Amino acid sequence: MPIDLTRRLFLSSSAAVLASPALGQTKRSLNTYVVPPEHEPVIVRLRDTFEPGSLLVDPNTFSLYWLLEPRRALRFIVGVGRGDLYEAGQFTVGAKKEWPSWTPTKSMIERNPDAYAKWADGMPGGPGNPLGARALYLFDERRGDTFLRIHGTPEPWTIGSAVSNGCVRLVNEHITQLYDMVPIGANVTLYPKVAIS
Repeated sequence: MPIDLTRRLFLSSSAAVLASPALGQTKRSLNTYVVPPEHEPVIVRLRDTFEPGSLLVDPNTFSLYWLLEPRRALRFIVGVGRGDLYEAGQFTVGAKKEWPSWTPTKSMIERNPDAYAKWADGMPGGPGNPLGARALYLFDERRGDTFLRIHGTPEPWTIGSAVSNGCVRLVNEHITQLYDMVPIGANVTLYPKVAIS
């Protein structure tokens, strides 16, 4: 059954299927965590047509789509920004890095100095780095580097929830797969969150 996606807004008929088992779980370790089958990448058919070679993120169903053909995509389950930290918009992939270093933004340090101030000068890349194994850096015409990333995570149990400081996160194995497919300059659409009344 095709997923009902429109250019204005994603509306997925499979939202209930994508409800995350990560919600309400206790914290796990990388040694014991197993990605649930419903979080594995899957090829899906789309009702609307989109430009192949572009990325679309629907924060309402925690889905990222890599467009293979106008109506065919590889869907990954992702984590997104919590609350108003998620930023919708049109971007391009301006840089790609393997095992990237990470520096919290000033606003992150202001929000939570106990967690982030010690990394104000940066954290080297590696398995414990918040950006995980790979990162796609999102740029726009006005700001250049927006400090938004599509990246891996050392906390894969957070996938399928809104927990990040604004970025889109994937399981490390999935961002590694996506990273190899997405070229510099690829178009990225982060769709808005839908307010639930």
